[in-house]
Amino acid sequence: MLPGLRAGGSEHIVSLLCNHFSRLGWKVSLLAFEEPGTPPYYPHDPAVRVRQLGHPAGRRPMFRSLANVRDRILTLRGALEEDRPDLIISFLTRTNVVSVMAARALGIPVIVSERNNPAQQRPGPVWSVLRRYAYARAHGLITMTQGAMDQFPRSMRRRQWVIPNPTYAPIAPDPDRMAGKRIVAVGRLVPQKGFDLLLDAFAHVSDRIPGWSLVIWGEGPERARLEAQRDALGLNERVAMPGVTREHGGWLREADIFVLSSRFEGWGIVIGEAMAAGIPTIAFDCCWGPGEMIDDGTSGLLVPDGAVPALGEAMAALCADPARRAQLSQGARIASKRFTIDAILRQWEDVVAEALALERPAARKLTMAAA
Repeated sequence: MLPGLRAGGSEHIVSLLCNHFSRLGWKVSLLAFEEPGTPPYYPHDPAVRVRQLGHPAGRRPMFRSLANVRDRILTLRGALEEDRPDLIISFLTRTNVVSVMAARALGIPVIVSERNNPAQQRPGPVWSVLRRYAYARAHGLITMTQGAMDQFPRSMRRRQWVIPNPTYAPIAPDPDRMAGKRIVAVGRLVPQKGFDLLLDAFAHVSDRIPGWSLVIWGEGPERARLEAQRDALGLNERVAMPGVTREHGGWLREADIFVLSSRFEGWGIVIGEAMAAGIPTIAFDCCWGPGEMIDDGTSGLLVPDGAVPALGEAMAALCADPARRAQLSQGARIASKRFTIDAILRQWEDVVAEALALERPAARKLTMAAA
């Protein structure tokens, strides 16, 4: 269960899981709270049943928001009564709450998964109360790091599993591509991703790295503000913001250096993609994810969390040192092998097998809930 099926880290892992379990012979349904007819960004196995239930998220007055929650619960319960899955895996806080409440009356176990930093991304007072209630009644909780898991009290994690995201290059980099001078960042244009900090860091050193450009891939509500900041810094000829790549991972083809400037993360799936493709990577050592993926100085560069001048200096130093870039590229490829798709999917298989052994032996019908 998910809120929607657009481009994003949670949507990506959901598509991987749906396709994997479908190919193992499971009957898999993917339910999302978005308007029917919206094309999914990630491909799905033809046997996966994708159902878009409507009731998309959005800012509403309190009374309308509560009515939307009620409608979501009732709509999802109707879909579950029709599908009768043996297990539900739900992603993202609000959808997790709705999934538990919808499934509880039907006796269907729900595994909830948090995909961000719960210390930084708080759902608000009402949703916090609902989450405490729902998670205490879920079968178990999955996070991507132990730091995230430790943010939840024991009452909210009856069973717990830490499963990182897999790291792989979704497209094969062109071995014949000539090295260029392009720094790339990827993510939704929202404050969490820190692209305002990245623009300041690039401006800090841009005069010292002539010929180098910055491309920020992604879309979101901060576009106008970031474009205004870029122009005010005099970087409109050096910084491009082309939107979302049409092809998943298409940005890998043109990246010579990858930078993650996030204020916080749940994991950092784009770091994994860059590392698997052998792109030298620089990241703020934010909570959580980058520090668990990058061995500083060997498979990438970690910059103190939020240190804008240090981020600029790291970019300038790497731009000026092709030998260093080649060394980090090789180290990144090696380090990324710790989080291969096969290894991570086996962990998910183990969780599902454990849940069903307790709840419904011999079950073969799985629902993914996304929002």
